Amino acid sequence: MEGSYERFIVPVAGTPADDRVLAIVQHLLPAKGATVTLLYVVAVAQSMPLDAELPDDIARGEQALLRAETMARQALGGKRVQMHSELLQARSVGAAVVDEAIERSADAIIMTSSVRRKHGRPTLGETVNYIMLNAPCEVIAVRMAPVDPGLLEMSWR
Repeated sequence: MEGSYERFIVPVAGTPADDRVLAIVQHLLPAKGATVTLLYVVAVAQSMPLDAELPDDIARGEQALLRAETMARQALGGKRVQMHSELLQARSVGAAVVDEAIERSADAIIMTSSVRRKHGRPTLGETVNYIMLNAPCEVIAVRMAPVDPGLLEMSWR
């Protein structure tokens, strides 16, 4: 698998899961170098204009990107990597990630996910599902270990 990707989109959320996904990215980078775009998407509610002033959300996104970029530079060490950071406002996080992958001709989207319950059933969530179904490139999703092991109890009928 190493060497088959040159352009990565890495959505970050400002959580410890960012550490894990960046550690995985370093193992997928080809020796000749790559481009990594760290992406933070501020979800804008339908009731608000898309360009609404959201200073707290923007500040949180800028902090997440700064932290992720610092971590990525440390983790990627001597590898030749072009690093980009993007903070976007969008109605749908999944659609924004897919659009960025299209715009940057990404070879892979690398992201984390976690299992949670919706209507009593375990799910990875709308964002992960949207990206999996609509991405123009490969998607590597790392499922984080559940905080509540009971989330994984399923009926296989």
